[in-house]
Order: sequence, then C-alpha cells, then structure tokens
Amino acid sequence: MFKIVQREEMAQGTIVLNEIEAPRIAAKAKPGQFVILQANETGERIPLTMADVDTEKGTITIIYMIVGKSTSLFGSMAVGQEYYAVIGPLGKATHLEKKGKVVCVGGGTGIAVLHPITRGLKEVGNEVITILGSRNKDLLIMEEKMAKVSDTLHICTDDGSQGHHGFVTDVLKDVLEKEDIGLVVAIGPVPMMKFVSMITKEKNVETLVSLNPIMVDGTGMCGGCRVSVGGETKFACVDGPEFDGHNVDYDELSKRLQAYQTEEKISMDACQCK
Repeated sequence: MFKIVQREEMAQGTIVLNEIEAPRIAAKAKPGQFVILQANETGERIPLTMADVDTEKGTITIIYMIVGKSTSLFGSMAVGQEYYAVIGPLGKATHLEKKGKVVCVGGGTGIAVLHPITRGLKEVGNEVITILGSRNKDLLIMEEKMAKVSDTLHICTDDGSQGHHGFVTDVLKDVLEKEDIGLVVAIGPVPMMKFVSMITKEKNVETLVSLNPIMVDGTGMCGGCRVSVGGETKFACVDGPEFDGHNVDYDELSKRLQAYQTEEKISMDACQCK
C-alpha cells in the first residue's frame, strides 16, 4: 500500500512531487483536504494538503519542500517504495460556490494546495484570476497546470526574473482596484497570507486562507494544531485547514511554527537521509 508511482523534483530539487497509490483516499478526497504521512514506523507524522487526485488510477499527489529530517526522508524515497502510512482525507473540504470573479493567490508550495481549489472554483462557474509568486523563476511550480484552470494568470517574482518584479500583493491591489471580486483565496507563507488578508479586509472582500500549524494526530484530540481565529481557539485539523483570513492571528501562528526550530536543526544535522 501507499506505493510511490511517480516522483518529480521541482524548483531546483528543493521541492518534490510524489504520486502515491491510495485508492480509498482518492475516492473520497475533496479540494482543500489533507493527508498525514509517515515514511517509516518511527517517522514523524507530517500533514500535507493534496495537490491532485486521480480517482481512476486511485492515486493522490502531494508536493512538499525539503526543509527538515522528515521531508528529507520523504525526498529520499524512490518510485516503487512505499510510505509506512498515509491517513486521510482529513479536514474540511473547501466550500465551492459561484461568486462571480474570484482571485486565487499562491506562493511557494502553497501553489500545490491552491491547484485543486482553483480548479474547483472554475468548475462551478467562476471567472478565476490567479496570482502566483516565488523568489525567482526557478522556484516557481505548477505554472502550466495553474494556467489551465485559470482565466487569467499573473506571475510575480521577487527578483523580476519572470513576470511582475515584486510581490503578489502588488498585483492583488491592482486587480482589486479594477475588478469586482467576490472571493480571494490565499495559500502560501504566513507573511504572504497575512498581508493579502490586510489588503482584502480594507476592501471588504471575503478571504480564505489555508493554515499549516504543527500537527500530531489530525483528529482534534491532541490540540497541537490550535490557532486563534476571531479570538477563539480552533483546531486546524478538524475546524480547518481553511479559515476566514481576516480573523486569523498570524503573529501567534508564526510564533508557534518557530517553537521547535532548535530541535528541528539538531534532528536535521543528525539525519542520514540519503
């Protein structure tokens, strides 16, 4: 079970795509939902939102950046090898409805999470304007796939090597000035989602973000993935992972994501993930 049937290195090898045999998960998965994966019996449980699902092949696709020991272990696995466990689908699916014109904003590996949501919004009849950002053109992922599910695609790079020289928020401001937008979906680094939400709040445009806090069991039992939304404690695994972007406490989320940086570095330094 959970055999890797396709592996692709993206963004200069720092981001990896795995297509995994998981027919029971593929049969039920919806846009916005995630799975928890373990490389081996003693491995860390890592939550990753699915980038794609193929019900006919019975596969799911995940895309992750190699940043620590566990993702390094994932990255060392070859086609034909199997994950010890893949659990899901977990979390609430994205609520897809016709809003008119919608904007989908993605950065980094958040673009992978955004892909099925963008496709779903397009399929229910929305006009989709997509804005993708990365530090440079070599780190940009899924450009062609996102173009296929969008009516308009804008590319932004920090260094100006492709598309707009600047941030996704620059293009978003321009779109909001010119278009009547019914919904913005933003998925990517926490600072990006924070500033997108600040801009859309000023314009009173509904905004969804997908959060990635530290998570353990994925069922709401451990409380590890707690986030503050509108002054209330929510669990990303069962209440999310998507929330109203205008109400998320991004500063608290950032602090919690940095809580184990020292331990993560020690673990990564000791890892022989080859």
